Amino acid sequence: MSESNRSSSSTYITAAAVSVAVGLAAYAVYFDYKRRNDVEFRKKLKKEKKRLEKTMAASEKNEPTPAFTPAELREVLTQLKQEAPPASPEEKEGYFMSQVGLGEQLAAQGPAFHLPAAMAFYRALRVYPSPVELIVIYQKTIPEAVFKIVMDLTNLDVSIAAEEQEPTLAGRIDEEEVEPPASPLQGPPSETSSSQEWDKITDPSGYYDYFPPKKMNVSIVTREGPTMRQVLVLSKDVAAGEVIYKEHPVVTALDPDLQALGTYCAHCLRPIDPEMSLSLTDESHTFPQTYCSKSCMLSSKSQSHTLLFTLENPLPAELAAQSAAMGGLPSTVLEARQEAQEKFAEFVKARGKTIPLLVAKFIARQVAIETQKLANSNALGSSALGGPSPAKKTASTEGDFTDADGTSDGYTLSDHIERLRYLEIDRDEEEEKLLIEVLRLALPGLEEFMTAQKHAIVSGKMAYNAFGVCYGGGRDDRPDPTTRPEDTERTRTPYGTSRQIGTAFYTLSSYLTHSCVPSARPSFVSGTSEVSIIANRDLKAGDELTIAFVDVTPNEKVTVTEDGELVTNIETTAECRRRRRYELARGWRFACQCERCKEEAEGLTLEEKGGASAEEEKDESKIEEVAKKAVQIGKDVPPAGEVE
Repeated sequence: MSESNRSSSSTYITAAAVSVAVGLAAYAVYFDYKRRNDVEFRKKLKKEKKRLEKTMAASEKNEPTPAFTPAELREVLTQLKQEAPPASPEEKEGYFMSQVGLGEQLAAQGPAFHLPAAMAFYRALRVYPSPVELIVIYQKTIPEAVFKIVMDLTNLDVSIAAEEQEPTLAGRIDEEEVEPPASPLQGPPSETSSSQEWDKITDPSGYYDYFPPKKMNVSIVTREGPTMRQVLVLSKDVAAGEVIYKEHPVVTALDPDLQALGTYCAHCLRPIDPEMSLSLTDESHTFPQTYCSKSCMLSSKSQSHTLLFTLENPLPAELAAQSAAMGGLPSTVLEARQEAQEKFAEFVKARGKTIPLLVAKFIARQVAIETQKLANSNALGSSALGGPSPAKKTASTEGDFTDADGTSDGYTLSDHIERLRYLEIDRDEEEEKLLIEVLRLALPGLEEFMTAQKHAIVSGKMAYNAFGVCYGGGRDDRPDPTTRPEDTERTRTPYGTSRQIGTAFYTLSSYLTHSCVPSARPSFVSGTSEVSIIANRDLKAGDELTIAFVDVTPNEKVTVTEDGELVTNIETTAECRRRRRYELARGWRFACQCERCKEEAEGLTLEEKGGASAEEEKDESKIEEVAKKAVQIGKDVPPAGEVE
């Protein structure tokens, strides 16, 4: 390919990345869901890929391809842009498949049919959820002459838009209706756009070959029981008191009563001196935050805070500058965005829980990671089209959440969270509505990504898997909950949720199961939300790792005598057992069946046990259907972008 073509291709990739990053539309989510869950759909994608390769081989003839003038291409582009694209996700799927099939059939008939073939491939490009990705695939799979016409059409589209100063989708979001974009440059990215090939095939159970990383000294295995579940087992012998692994969280949230005090870092949860802290308190930040360092402040802003609580551009710097050059959001939209953020911030403060903030931050992290991939795809696209190869970049960096081993390519936060257990919780329509409005006004189309079902599942996963962060045994001044016992927020901590200063969510430690005689314990000896899992006793390779979700030690209880005297006593065995099982049933909806609970039950009456129902071997936690089926057949979900 000539230098000029490479340059124009690079220009296209850059423009595409900016335009694509404007929003995550419904089709992207639908396409990704179909690719992950529909085996037949993945087979169709792979089949189309193979047919394209055959087409490329069949069309390599010595006959010259007719040359087309800019005027002729402009006429073709005008015709294509006048065609109304399909509206629904299902229609787009069928349209994409049919146009790719038509393109490969026409291309196989020789140079005389290269233009109509390119038009068909261009139509498919218009509705594909990740245009940058598809351009790279086209470059590798369709005849070079046809690919050149496709690129000429896309570059012409970019130049025409620049000449006419065509408003971007972001600039039109305040209109009542936005027409479907006529250019592939305005197509939305898929939630998991990390794949580079339709037919990137690996062992379907490969996820657990790469996660957790070997350096963590544990692996995930499936254990049979009343409920089939994955658990953590040791991959080496450890001694009592030894740190098995350390892990940084994906997201954190300070307890609501500590948010405004400035005594803890809002990102790493480190205790800080308010006089030595950094704050985000100006009027453009609707949710004031205090940080222990510039590093934490910048990480917080890039991961979630900018999108959720500021009027700044939430795109990565590489895209934000180019997006600004293409035209920013009008003042009316910025005002609406600030209003939406203020309402959500007030809701979070008034609700007095950390889960709504964890959910919002988690969604924002997904957006941040995927848009950063789009920024990186500029270099990737340039490399695929003959430019220099970019350095490999993983989703997780030093000091960030536990990701799959560096040898793995294509696993995302979606892959991690969809394998975790969750609780079915009542839908909070107010929270859902407020968060969706914040997302919509930050990146138009993003609201389609956060469906009611997704919000409920992510909330349920945070509720089931979140850890309470406690330092030195915890604090004594946490406000008492004002909600009903069944609605009270509970987190995994052996000190009890009432002693935590904040909440954190981890990709690996979420697999730890509960036991009233735990083999390990979570500790925050680093003075931050980085958790250290420490062995409680000598353990052997293959032993299951368990922790206490609640305080399992006999507590002190204060009673008042008839004379009004306060008397402090220690819980009896029956009282301690009943309390911890009550907390487990309320917080995680299961009846503990550990050895300690069974042994203690032998000498207790039915009344002391808390009734027959308290002894039933039940577990109401859920696992997503796609992950459940994969586990049951001994396979696992393929990584994002893979097909069978």
